[in-house]
Amino acid sequence: MTTIQIIDGRAEGERDRPFLPGMGRTWLLPLYDLFTRFARVRALHDRTVELAGISPGQTVLDVGCGTGNLSFSVLRAVPGAVVTGHDPDAGALRIAARKAGRRGVRLSLVQGYADRLLPEDGSVDHVVSSLALHHVDDAGREGFGREAHRILRPGGRVTIVDFGAPDHGPGHDHGHNHQHGSRRHRGMNAYTERNLDNGIVSLLTAAGFTDAREVDHIDHRFGPITIVQATRAAG
Repeated sequence: MTTIQIIDGRAEGERDRPFLPGMGRTWLLPLYDLFTRFARVRALHDRTVELAGISPGQTVLDVGCGTGNLSFSVLRAVPGAVVTGHDPDAGALRIAARKAGRRGVRLSLVQGYADRLLPEDGSVDHVVSSLALHHVDDAGREGFGREAHRILRPGGRVTIVDFGAPDHGPGHDHGHNHQHGSRRHRGMNAYTERNLDNGIVSLLTAAGFTDAREVDHIDHRFGPITIVQATRAAG
């Protein structure tokens, strides 16, 4: 079995920084992969990878990787990709490391926060993230947007899948919106609601991306899912 090293990328003052675990409670972590299988999250990951358009040899940073499921979707689709998973949860990263070791795949893992990423400026081809942004507070979200823009090379792409919905204001398709509009706030915490009404698009636009847009929308059993994409402009 391949041994996967976990790099501690946290700053000295971040050792006790709080974060919201993937299942909401640390003690629920052992159930996370079982829950994602039940929720059929793999299909969301595979669709995200398809839309990201990753090529062999390209570098990919999976922010909020948790137990590594999106990273493994990347490596299944593009075995030649160079993938790093990044997450504050040491327990989730240890599970990801064991899974990577059993699969015999090459995966780097970093413990750290979304608003302070390790790669150098303009050094990454793709930033991807799955069902993680709704766990991050306002300052962390804004920091993630800036960091994603900073580390992407010109022409590099960020692709995010998360709970969210496009703008449901005047001038939109009200028939479609009312179909799921009544449930779009149901069960959502305050962080999740930040993603509604093009929240992720607005976040990336504020970070400097000029073409942020929703590229797919899925009415999932647990709520509306949006896939948002943006490219770092040249120059």
